[in-house]
Amino acid sequence: MTDVPPDAAADPVVEGPPQGTGIRVLAQFTRDFSFENPRAPDSLRADGPQPQIDLGVEMRARGRSDGLFEIDLKLSTTAVSNGTVSFQLELLYGGLFEVVGGNDEILEPLLLIEGPRYLFPFARQIIASATADGGFPPFMLEPIDFAAVYAAQRAQREGNLITTEPQGNA
Repeated sequence: MTDVPPDAAADPVVEGPPQGTGIRVLAQFTRDFSFENPRAPDSLRADGPQPQIDLGVEMRARGRSDGLFEIDLKLSTTAVSNGTVSFQLELLYGGLFEVVGGNDEILEPLLLIEGPRYLFPFARQIIASATADGGFPPFMLEPIDFAAVYAAQRAQREGNLITTEPQGNA
């Protein structure tokens, strides 16, 4: 005996394109990478204080003529100890994405929040490996709130638009 109502079993299954919006990763790649350890081997001594590490995060998306989208996640770190740079790292990690469904209103946030969210674990691993290969403990980035980064970048962009308008009487 089944728990399916008799009239539900008679309904045909409708197949077709998925409902809603979806994003699919087609490819991932390192577009640009730089690691500098300018004071090696002196910077590798464990007797100094913990370095102060600054992290920069940038995201960019652009459409292509084939209907796909390229998304770049730029992560840059600088570790400073005793007033000198221990290491600097910059990674531009990209992906090729396909967006299914959706509209222009949600496209930008989808690309600049969800796209970087897919790319981040792979970029994080590259950074951890590079710092370990440079003689430091692996630098394991904490998860990033890409929605907050997107909101801050958007607010800055809109703020810049406002401040670049002519001021005073015309």
